[in-house]
Amino acid sequence: MEADVVIIGGGPAGMACALRLSQLIDAHNADNPGSQLNKENIYVLEKSREIGQHCLSGALLDPRSMRELVPGFEKEAPIDAQVSKESVYFLTKNSKLKFPITPPSLRDHGNYVISLNRFVKWMGSKVEEAGITVFTGFAGSELLFDGDRVVGVQTDDKGVDKQNQPKPNFEPGYELKAKVVVLAEGPRGSLTKQLVAGINLDSDRNPQTYGVGIKELWEVPGGRIEPGEVIYTMGWPLTSKEYGGAWIYGGKDNVASLGFVTGLDYPDPRLDPQRVLQEFKLHPFVAGLLQGGKMIRYGAKSLPYGGWWAIPPVAGDGWMILGDSAGFLNSARLKGIHLAIKSGMLAAETTFEALQKSDFSAATLSQFQTRVENSWIKDELWKVRNFHQGFEHGLWAGMFHAGLQQITGGRGLRNRYPSEPGHKHLKKLSELPPDGGDEAPLLGPYKGDGKLTFDKLTDLYHSGTRHEEDQPSHLVIHDTNICEQRCIKEFGSPCQNFCPANVYEMVDDSSAPNGKRISLNPSNCVHCKTCDIADPYQIITWVPPEGGGGPNYDGM
Repeated sequence: MEADVVIIGGGPAGMACALRLSQLIDAHNADNPGSQLNKENIYVLEKSREIGQHCLSGALLDPRSMRELVPGFEKEAPIDAQVSKESVYFLTKNSKLKFPITPPSLRDHGNYVISLNRFVKWMGSKVEEAGITVFTGFAGSELLFDGDRVVGVQTDDKGVDKQNQPKPNFEPGYELKAKVVVLAEGPRGSLTKQLVAGINLDSDRNPQTYGVGIKELWEVPGGRIEPGEVIYTMGWPLTSKEYGGAWIYGGKDNVASLGFVTGLDYPDPRLDPQRVLQEFKLHPFVAGLLQGGKMIRYGAKSLPYGGWWAIPPVAGDGWMILGDSAGFLNSARLKGIHLAIKSGMLAAETTFEALQKSDFSAATLSQFQTRVENSWIKDELWKVRNFHQGFEHGLWAGMFHAGLQQITGGRGLRNRYPSEPGHKHLKKLSELPPDGGDEAPLLGPYKGDGKLTFDKLTDLYHSGTRHEEDQPSHLVIHDTNICEQRCIKEFGSPCQNFCPANVYEMVDDSSAPNGKRISLNPSNCVHCKTCDIADPYQIITWVPPEGGGGPNYDGM
């Protein structure tokens, strides 16, 4: 099967790329009746069963790029509310301190509270109306190369059992040849990871660092939070050793979005990000908003924190990388949707020129890199290029660096702050207090009360996650001996803690070296990629499951 353009991922970046490319082709064809370009061989591949089903964010939309892509989009897009009220608090265990002035990076007047799931569904409908084919339920399993040139993608096989044997409904994947492959997979994209490692794209870049956002959607009693109200918090329940913070957004129909983002560079391997959110809800301020309400949805997603210095080259011979896959996220603003959309538009403009010239070489596609560097994407990210790195040594050092960067245009003490992968910050149990010290309330699984707070399996039920049970595990542990002989003793099996979906368990086994063996529940996976990121030995690889499987983030 052959294509002109294959876009991997139907999130905001991929859909913006497809829609903008369609617009450019339509305009060209209207002006050039004798030199028509064809849209029939432009495809979007999306691994979820339905468009938007795997999309999760807070979410606040900076409308800048959408106004460029679809002028007047507000008249038809699903928007919950325009931001009308905002506040930032520093929390201690039982009290709160309101910032007298909202930091410039967190000022959101004019932005929109949205459900990213519903918004991307709407974008997808625009793409399909424009004549671009979206294939849902298809995952890209492997890039196809001719030397260093990307020439297509292999899609996933369907109907394979746990022993990698074909079932009666077996369907082999497609070898989809393409003139250009656009990677818009979201954070820690599996094909992007293959590409970056395969041709050493990150050799002179900072390593990408990540956080994981744990989100719940709540129906709350009327009057608790206004539509368009935005609340940010920092501090408790984290200590000064961890990076992270919370959001609460007021949507329509008395629905509130709340969540906690924990940087995946914390020191204690026993820390549990899902527990952090549960502890956060126990704060009197937060509990007062939620009590009497009902939790209706749950999900988790990683997000790239590394900033400008961690973004790899975004274009080459036959390929481009967009959105969160590239690392286009402003960690100071906690926003990336607008950057993803803009990157998709710039990639579309580059692809359009390549189609016109029938030239998909690195020389042509590298114009995407030039476009990014000449756009407001670079302007915005350059001002926060060292933001997250400044927090690698704790909250108070980070606050100092953030203030200094604010008055030096993002520079701080030097033009480029170094960084190291988040998992390198994990300490061994022998280096930590057995009782957890100040971090004790954040460690290990949370039981919950079933009303305000929840254990992982209860939360997971509200994610709508569903996979075909009889298929090979899409969570590949390359050496389980490390799990059962070293990790259990050195780090206490942190996969049980950092996974927000109870995928990893150490179960009793008298024949195992330390009395326990690793057991996986892949069907629980919510596709956040935290395990691929935070594993201290880097022996876990997340690969796409059979297309169509995963969470159902309806309304998220």
